[in-house]
Amino acid sequence: MKKLPVNQKMAKTALKAKPASLSKSTMMQVMSPLDANHYGYVHGGAIMRYVDEAAFVSASRHARRNVVTASMDHFDFIHPVHLGDLLILKSSVNYVGETSMEIGVRIESEDTVKGEVQFIGRAYVTMVALDDLGRPTPVPPLILETPLDKNRAKRAKERRTFRLKHRRGEKNGRKSS
Repeated sequence: MKKLPVNQKMAKTALKAKPASLSKSTMMQVMSPLDANHYGYVHGGAIMRYVDEAAFVSASRHARRNVVTASMDHFDFIHPVHLGDLLILKSSVNYVGETSMEIGVRIESEDTVKGEVQFIGRAYVTMVALDDLGRPTPVPPLILETPLDKNRAKRAKERRTFRLKHRRGEKNGRKSS
């Protein structure tokens, strides 16, 4: 990751830290025919779009800036989501770097007739805060309030290290797996 210019480093230290709880969000969306494939299941791409929107909400609440998606980590779809189900996305900021944040998104679906809730999967989205000129800009530090917050931050830092190694490998022309 690029080092910040001195003026941005000073801006980072001037930012007031924010608690992890401030970024928590729950988003719900009824799955409509526009989200479904010809089998009556929801397209994985539609779910990924909603994951991205949920991550945007949490990242924006933390940074109070425009944010963009830098990456979305691998995730598996454990169960299908059906047409008419309620998609439930629970998101929060797990880790904050200089200009980027990792947002964890838990994906569930609810059959609103039966009241059954199923775990669908989880995703980790890296969002970058932008200044008014569209350049990466510092984000406030994250206050880890609970043991769960601390554990999420620890695992997020490990994923970040892996992502950076992976990206460097691709940039250097080496094949990374």
